[in-house]
Amino acid sequence: MPELPEVETVRRTLKNFVQNEMIDSVELRYQKTIDGDAKAFCEQVAHQHINDIDRYGKYLIFNLDDAAFLSHLRMEGKYNIVAGEKPYEKHDHVIFHLSNGQDLRYNDTRKFGRMKLVDPVNYRILPPFDELGDEPWDADSEMIYKKIHHSKRTVKQILLDQSILCGIGNIYANEILFRMHLDPRTRASRLSRNRVVQMVQVASDVLNEAIEQGGTTINTFDANGIHGLFQVKLFVHGQKECKVCGHPIRKIVVGGRGTYFCPKCQNRRY
Repeated sequence: MPELPEVETVRRTLKNFVQNEMIDSVELRYQKTIDGDAKAFCEQVAHQHINDIDRYGKYLIFNLDDAAFLSHLRMEGKYNIVAGEKPYEKHDHVIFHLSNGQDLRYNDTRKFGRMKLVDPVNYRILPPFDELGDEPWDADSEMIYKKIHHSKRTVKQILLDQSILCGIGNIYANEILFRMHLDPRTRASRLSRNRVVQMVQVASDVLNEAIEQGGTTINTFDANGIHGLFQVKLFVHGQKECKVCGHPIRKIVVGGRGTYFCPKCQNRRY
């Protein structure tokens, strides 16, 4: 699943191609991609300029003239910019016909991605954004400490909880915990205030590094031909041996998610 760095890469790439372009019409080939009234979505988006593309967490927000819509890529959603006359691919589900003769096509093999009209002014205080926590670089460590101090969940589960820290997925959670030398099964309630401060800082560092490298290429992630490079810096996720100590990487399940860690480097467990 694309995480914050991948979605940010998509955002930056798309802006280079579609900012200020007008959407002539919208063609739906799989209506369930749209949350809510699909007909209203097409009508409100048509004849609007794409003035900007924002992002919060794993959501893209397309800001139009007097409307806006969010896009969540979920597992394998991606956007492609192609000539309007090019034949559709099997999994092209939403087609934005642009006035310049090109198409912005949303392609999603698994059909999990969703789009939804949102309030163009107040969307950050409305669902689903009102339920999201801060992104790591804006997070209040003391507030997070108070939220998790009595939690029975593991640190891995806390990092994946979008209501606590927004934008972190399974890959980067594994990498954050490796850099903290912290066993992913550690109870979050055992983290001191200083360790929570460290967790937020490391999360910020890992995500920023990944953004600079264009995200992590896992499976089919693609930002219109821009492939992520952060995979070359992954220390534990998907690795066989630890790049620091050479110990075999262990894979377990924590909170229902596949979790990679180094038993030697990440030996601090409470």
